[in-house]
Amino acid sequence: MGYSFEDVMKYIEEEDVKFIRLAFRDAFGVQKNISVMPGEMKKAFEDGAPVNVGEIEGFSESPHAVLFLKPDPDTMAILPWRPDSGKVLRMFCGVYTPDGQEYEADTRAILKAAVKEAEDAGIAFRFGNETEFYLFKKDEEGNPTKIPYDNAGYMDIAPLDKCENVRREIDLAIERMGLTPERSHHERGPGQNEIDFHYAKPLKAADQMTTFKMVVSTLADRYGLVSDFSPMPLEGQPGNGYHINIYATDKDGNDVALYAAAGIMEKTREITLFLNPMEVSYSRLGNNMAPDKVNWSSTGRSELMYIESRKGRTRVVLRSPDASSNPYLVYALLIRAGLYGIAHKLSLPDEASGEEIRLPGSKKEAISVAAKSDFVRANVPESILEAYRKH
Repeated sequence: MGYSFEDVMKYIEEEDVKFIRLAFRDAFGVQKNISVMPGEMKKAFEDGAPVNVGEIEGFSESPHAVLFLKPDPDTMAILPWRPDSGKVLRMFCGVYTPDGQEYEADTRAILKAAVKEAEDAGIAFRFGNETEFYLFKKDEEGNPTKIPYDNAGYMDIAPLDKCENVRREIDLAIERMGLTPERSHHERGPGQNEIDFHYAKPLKAADQMTTFKMVVSTLADRYGLVSDFSPMPLEGQPGNGYHINIYATDKDGNDVALYAAAGIMEKTREITLFLNPMEVSYSRLGNNMAPDKVNWSSTGRSELMYIESRKGRTRVVLRSPDASSNPYLVYALLIRAGLYGIAHKLSLPDEASGEEIRLPGSKKEAISVAAKSDFVRANVPESILEAYRKH
């Protein structure tokens, strides 16, 4: 949209905004923020708002004790659950060094660079998110439990589905923040839900995933519940997946998603550490239809990729990631792997045949594979790779 500083300040005045949350993310995609008053915005736009990064995952190795947040005006959104008088505005920020350079461990900047590389190659990527999460009750003292909010199953309706009202509030809040939820429903696990988004440009798709997790957490709390996006919240129940829909076209509008899919498949083992960053992530893979092999299918439900071609457009669904991953880093790696496949016009292997290569079976194995990968070394800063090794 290209909003200017003047546009932002006019909006702040017209909407009676009293606080601005300047949001950024750590190496794992966890949202962080500082709050400033409207009078600090000129300084934030021109010089950046200073933050001490010593305790931020992936930033602690920075030679600079203080980095600076510069807001992206196109991401401004009112937090709809805050008071109408004295509103709170949220803006995502880039992270900069004292000399004005983008900080290497800022994963939003890493994604922007990948998008620029794709644009220079004449390739446009779009991503859509399909994310699962559980809703659990709190105890009498307000502490989280592992007691599901209901015992409903896949696509059940009320009254079995007690989560319906929460999902509706989440959808409405997200919509008021300028995002576009596509559909929502109860998932297979007790208290488990899924909300999906229309496909969007990579940066917007990553921003909406970050916004989505914040909204779910906030509104669940307002209902006296706690949300859980972790890969395996309940033993013996379905895990939480983060399925990513991938579309790719060249400058003439030609569909190149199959080439991109082949590139992603070739690099998947190398980047699994970033798609599945927790030890428990590997308990999910291979269970309850979550993939554990490098394969694809046009019909199945448990392969790494589901590939659908309709009306001249190919949709690639990557099914291995979970929501403990950082969407900015994940999308950057998928773009770079996709570009590799497109540039080399790679072909997909035969459709799922039972002879497939397996994904890493543990975080230790995923770390080992990533550490040996030239592709990872070329696309992931050492400070981030080290954070993932230690986490």
